[in-house]
Amino acid sequence: MTRDGRAEHGRAEDGRQPRAQLGIAEVMGPSMYPTLRHGDQLLVHYRAPVKAGDVAVLKHPLQQDLLIVKRLVERRDGGWWVLGDNPGAEGDSRVFGTVPEELLLGRVRARYRPLGGQRSVRAVISWLVSAVRPVSAERSVSRRLRAR
Repeated sequence: MTRDGRAEHGRAEDGRQPRAQLGIAEVMGPSMYPTLRHGDQLLVHYRAPVKAGDVAVLKHPLQQDLLIVKRLVERRDGGWWVLGDNPGAEGDSRVFGTVPEELLLGRVRARYRPLGGQRSVRAVISWLVSAVRPVSAERSVSRRLRAR
């Protein structure tokens, strides 16, 4: 693991860094609800190719020591326009504008929901069915993201 939580998969024979680096991030807050919940763990693919609709981890453009998780809506002059999936939550491009490309760290590939306090057989089975899911770009076709 690197200091910032990324797992490196070794070096290529020619000494170059590998293309794929994976890491874990934790969701704090409600801005991506219902796609992501507070406390979810995310599998992040650093430096992965991205497209509109993807969920990504980025450095906050006004406070670069703060990482944010947002959906990439579209490329604009100056970077990516990003929004949270929760229309009632603040803290996205409606507040701080576009996020420069160099602040985009990686694409979220999957989310993992930790097992809650319930330990009944029914609760564990329910958790097993829903705990790990890929995070896809499908949400990008919602009316909310198409409306301008």
